[in-house]
Amino acid sequence: MRPSQALSLLALLVILASSSASDLQDTCKRFGGADIYDICIEFFEANKDSAAADKRGLAIIATGIASATAVDTRKRIATLKAEEKDEKIQQVIAYCDNMYSGAVGLFDKAAKGISSGELGDAVISLSSALDIPQYCDDEFVKAGMKSPFDAENFKFGVQCAIALDVTKLLTL
Repeated sequence: MRPSQALSLLALLVILASSSASDLQDTCKRFGGADIYDICIEFFEANKDSAAADKRGLAIIATGIASATAVDTRKRIATLKAEEKDEKIQQVIAYCDNMYSGAVGLFDKAAKGISSGELGDAVISLSSALDIPQYCDDEFVKAGMKSPFDAENFKFGVQCAIALDVTKLLTL
């Protein structure tokens, strides 16, 4: 490769990298203040492809990150369910497990909607997923106890909100 070709290739890579980084930064800036921007950037740092993704790619990545959290939460749920002896609490844990299991399907549907341009379907799926932590918490409250999944539910809720908001930006 000639030096002029190498320089041109390097210039193109710098332009592509800066525009992609700009997509990530621009997307996160759309959410508001510095704290939210930092949360958004930190969220996307979980996937190395985020830095080079366009806005549609960021929406798909966001659904993947949240889906992985749903899977991890189900593992924690399974552990607690195996340890729990109270049948009433086991029923609540099973309810939460069912909800998080459904979340994985919702994220698959959302990612397909984003990829195909069916953004309305994606928004509906992500909105449904966003409700799951509250539903899980509410069942524990009805059982008269605090949810043992507060941390997981909070993290998942934030991730769902980011995935939903990034997807909504595609509709503007």
